[in-house]
Amino acid sequence: MQLSTAPYEERLTAPRSWWLVSFLVGLAFALILLPFGTLPMLGGLAGGTAVAAVAASSYGAVRIRVVGDSLIAGEARVPVSALGEAEILDPEEARAWRTYKADARAFLLLRAYIPRAVRVLVTDPEDPTPYLYLSTREPERLIEALTAAKAAAA
Repeated sequence: MQLSTAPYEERLTAPRSWWLVSFLVGLAFALILLPFGTLPMLGGLAGGTAVAAVAASSYGAVRIRVVGDSLIAGEARVPVSALGEAEILDPEEARAWRTYKADARAFLLLRAYIPRAVRVLVTDPEDPTPYLYLSTREPERLIEALTAAKAAAA
């Protein structure tokens, strides 16, 4: 099976403010190490900033892709033939589906800093997952890509 180029790919990057927070974490480490001298303070600034930046980068490294006949969301890989109706969730509806409407069996690729989402029903009777909840900045493009992949697979 040869995979085609991805008609949809999105990286759920962390917001810019998190990079400022990473620097502030480094600054906090520098202040903690200030009584030990200048060199430990600079090491705390560099090390704390680096560790916080790596954490922010790795949290925002998750991707959503539609490749060939599959939807790849984080570590989940689902054939589009096993997917049903997809629904765009506005910020209020997205909040509801990740709180009181949520099903414990659902797959959630959730990023709180992304207010919109897509909920895709799973129609495979062998799969206990009722739906996929995918935080996305471009829900319309994701649904278009899923529709095109389903049409190409059929």
